[in-house]
Amino acid sequence: MSIKDQKFSSRVNAIIQDIFSFDLRSLALFRIGLAMVIIADLIIRFGDIPPHYSDSGLLPRNTLINEFLKPWYWSIHVVSGDIFVQQLIFFAAIFFALLLLIGYRTRLATIASWVMLLSLHNRNPALLFAGDDTLRALVFWAMFLPLGAVYSIDSALNTSTKPLPKRVISGATVGFIIQLCYIYMFSAWFKHQSPLWSQEGSAVYYALSFDQYATRFGQFLLSLKPLLIPMNFGALWFEWLGALLLFIPWKNHFFRGIAIVAFISLHISFGLSFTIGIFPALCIAAWLTFIPSQAWDWLNKKTHTKERAGLRINYDKDCGFCKKIVLFLRTFLILPGTPLLVAQENPDIYADMEKYNSWVVEDWQGKRYFKWQGIIYVVGLSPILFWLAPILKLKPLAAIGNKVYEAIANNRRLAGKFTAPFKYTSFQVKPRLTFNIITLFILALVTLWNLTSFTNSYIFHQSPTTTSQVVRRVTHSKTAQRIRWLGALTRLDQSWSIFAPNPPRDDGWHVIIGNLKNGSQVDLLRNTNNISWDKPTIKERNKLYQNMQWRTYFINLNRNIGKKLYPHYGQYLCQQWNKSHQENQQLDNITIYFMSERTVPPGEAKTIEKKKHWQQSCTY
Repeated sequence: MSIKDQKFSSRVNAIIQDIFSFDLRSLALFRIGLAMVIIADLIIRFGDIPPHYSDSGLLPRNTLINEFLKPWYWSIHVVSGDIFVQQLIFFAAIFFALLLLIGYRTRLATIASWVMLLSLHNRNPALLFAGDDTLRALVFWAMFLPLGAVYSIDSALNTSTKPLPKRVISGATVGFIIQLCYIYMFSAWFKHQSPLWSQEGSAVYYALSFDQYATRFGQFLLSLKPLLIPMNFGALWFEWLGALLLFIPWKNHFFRGIAIVAFISLHISFGLSFTIGIFPALCIAAWLTFIPSQAWDWLNKKTHTKERAGLRINYDKDCGFCKKIVLFLRTFLILPGTPLLVAQENPDIYADMEKYNSWVVEDWQGKRYFKWQGIIYVVGLSPILFWLAPILKLKPLAAIGNKVYEAIANNRRLAGKFTAPFKYTSFQVKPRLTFNIITLFILALVTLWNLTSFTNSYIFHQSPTTTSQVVRRVTHSKTAQRIRWLGALTRLDQSWSIFAPNPPRDDGWHVIIGNLKNGSQVDLLRNTNNISWDKPTIKERNKLYQNMQWRTYFINLNRNIGKKLYPHYGQYLCQQWNKSHQENQQLDNITIYFMSERTVPPGEAKTIEKKKHWQQSCTY
């Protein structure tokens, strides 16, 4: 190979590295954000275990299995319909997410979190929305990424002497990037087929007018009518082209930075404009993976001080607990270059350790700190937790801190039992050929399934072309049909039709009237004797829909799936009311109405149509 060819090959390799690699510090930040989103989602759902995940709720297991669970869908949650068992399963999922958060046995924790996530989503499909689909996809690819390489317990207890690379490139990094691009680009592709998005420019108006997702800020934007059309085309074309910033080969880190800021701003605006649950926070966490190494290196230089560079921590080599704790402190306080020294190797330091029964913290001028004062000093040097130091200095906290420190120092063996589960391991970040082959194969399948979802849409058939017919023949070939079960099994059978091809226009609200045995009526949704047919305000709607799951459920009641949901929802309402009321106060029957207020074009007057969707006896 000539020198010219070698230079060209090196340049191509460098470009590929720039585009498809992730900094390990960015992956760690993504891990923390992803885990926090999972934990928040589980905590929100935990309060609704009885109605959403038990046999006494909206969707008993036998109904799920017989009417809703698709072939190859599976769920651990169907092992029992008992509330206590469901709570145990939730606690297990939260435990795995906490392990992911702190980065202990990170890959296993990510796999376990993905399994629990699929199980949860398959247990009640009536509660799912776009944020859940995105979460499943991102956690899947996260299983193959080295999320625990830095800022984790795994990294703190890593015994390998070989330095970790700054960046990593693998089939999983390629898959993650392409997957994230698909979320935006396939969504834009769906939207582009609709005249509302691509010609009239009225789609944003319809999206902001959908009261089920409405926020006060969204209503404010809706009042800025001259801006709605530019916002429409801006959003559409940004979804088409924004992700392409990641693939610019020249100064890729600069364009990555632009993409990060732009997409995070986009999702902040989504979160302010629509009530869409975890979706904005999740996507913001995903974009943190693209923070370039140059940004981290600049931050390291900015936070480098002589105080941090001169910090030295001396610990007792005979105390296994002590060593692990200083390793954890160095890792999570982000003081990676701090020397951790064995006190026994320095007679002067060892004498102080024995005298004060304490670790010995030395500052850059040689001054020594002991016990709680040492903790305060080390925390004060942390570039992210420095603000805790003044709090830890407060006399009451300092007094308690010293007593706790002394109690631990006098009972090191007992304290060691708490850190014993955290084992030292040796690992390196080195992509494996097998993993690369598997992930690239899965990426090909994900591409196929995204194309399949698009070719199955009704809008695809309105203007067929030669290219579209070829794509359809591929996506509906016998080979493609034979492997569809893989998409169902892994829940990678995705479709990114978010507000697409058209924003929803079937707006309105439910009114549920309960007729009591004593002849009176109650409004079951608002739990009042005053029946109101008035349109609920945003505040009232937020009270009715306590979280995104309830909001999605009520939206689905007005869709085709609602025909299957109404009998079980009606039975749930009857049971919940009657078990807490006396005989003559119990429900005789219920009637569910939907006040249909279909969104009309700008300038036209809305009409409200009262529709009776369901009636059910509560006498069994």
